[in-house]
Amino acid sequence: MSDQPIVEMTGIVKDFTGVRALDGVDFTLRPGEIHAVMGENGAGKSTLIKVLTGVHGPDAGRILLDGAPVRFAGPGAAQAAGISTVYQEVNLAENLSVAENLLAGREPRLGPFINFRAVRRRARALLDDLGIDLNVAAPLSSYSIAMQQLVAIARAVNIDAKVLILDEPTSSLDRDEVAVLLGVMRRLAAEGVALVFISHFLEQVYEICDRMTVLRNGKLIGSWDTADLPENALIGHMLGREAATLEQIERVAAAHQVADEAPLLEAEGLGRKGAVAPYDLTVRRGEVVGLAGLLGSGRTETVRLIAGADRPDSGELRFDGSKVGGHNPRTATARGIAFCPENRKTEGLVADLTVAENMILAMQASRGWARQVSPGQRAELVSAFIDKLGIRPADPDLPVRNLSGGNQQKVLLARWMLIEPKLLILDEPTRGIDVGAKADIQRLVAELSADGMAVLFVSAELDEVTRLSDRIAVLRDREMIAMLETEAEMTAEHIVDAIVAGGRRD
Repeated sequence: MSDQPIVEMTGIVKDFTGVRALDGVDFTLRPGEIHAVMGENGAGKSTLIKVLTGVHGPDAGRILLDGAPVRFAGPGAAQAAGISTVYQEVNLAENLSVAENLLAGREPRLGPFINFRAVRRRARALLDDLGIDLNVAAPLSSYSIAMQQLVAIARAVNIDAKVLILDEPTSSLDRDEVAVLLGVMRRLAAEGVALVFISHFLEQVYEICDRMTVLRNGKLIGSWDTADLPENALIGHMLGREAATLEQIERVAAAHQVADEAPLLEAEGLGRKGAVAPYDLTVRRGEVVGLAGLLGSGRTETVRLIAGADRPDSGELRFDGSKVGGHNPRTATARGIAFCPENRKTEGLVADLTVAENMILAMQASRGWARQVSPGQRAELVSAFIDKLGIRPADPDLPVRNLSGGNQQKVLLARWMLIEPKLLILDEPTRGIDVGAKADIQRLVAELSADGMAVLFVSAELDEVTRLSDRIAVLRDREMIAMLETEAEMTAEHIVDAIVAGGRRD
């Protein structure tokens, strides 16, 4: 491996509508190395890659390729310069053959016609060089997702790639398929190709990568040789600590005791194949149960089963003393279960509706369209919650898409508070919002639980989980591995220790 960088990114800044996605990030990549870019959702990994490949232009900073400054007009220009990206979703034509996919746009010709015999011959040679055994004449659709990923990588290499970026390439692969892919990565690195590997599977990162760069909240935390960064230290760097202003918030829930009564929610052996292993979970009235774990650990999949957004294929769910059957988002709402999903923009809010219209949706749906909320009642309720939650601008007729992320999250919370649910499920409610809005939402969660509402709270930020929760469920590799219940157990250090220790396979 050469010590002379092939890629140097220095002081990279990227802003999106007032949100700083990258804040002075440095990144160095050397020929022949496999380099992991690590961080939770929103850390800036994808933005960094998109700046490097010309999808976004940097607002500040410098990019050098082979020592020369570059600024790509788009991914095509980056590819022409030798930087290729293979994304999690394979972007190939399944109806074409393997060979046609490998050489699309670069086919050898006989006059104006494609020389298909030469196409197949070159395709076989390319795959042989990478140690991939496929029938190049077969349709791509006849192969598994893993093999299609390998074809995508081979195609990227075939354009004389100096840098190959792999974005979550193993997320849909089984153990044997992962082994094949990692073998191809090693072969490419040995030939001098520099690889960037983005993955939330820690075991694979430690098995294959030479170095790691960790980002958090758009900032560079550091770069290390993999051998010098223990797993618990990596997890600590990824999850981090919050700003001092948030540490000043006193958990209101600490002042009240959760009644030792029958659980409001009981999940026994609840699970969904390929999403989350069967788990047991109880939540009582007035209790905040936090879900902690790394990206891909199964936090979202766990709460989606309870919210009725996904259908379990094992186990039983009881709510408020009754067995739950025919569970879906509509029946969940009728039972008193409210769900604020992780992606508020695509799964929560209706961007073209106003603040008021978004707020009133759940209340109106619960009444049915024959019993409309009167204009006077609507104005009164919306105004009250705009004031209560500090939504800014305080204009109920403003399209919700024009609000900041934090204020959009408050609108979504207001929607569910209007119907007074028994259980509020919050999946990453403070992701991507400013410190002030974070504090407001955390304070609201504590107040709601103190008033008797049950809350399931999902967050990647350990300080947030430990501050708000009465108990904490820890997940790893889509399995619930621990339940922390005492004050002594519910610390960031214990959560990290549980993640490191859990799910080990001897």
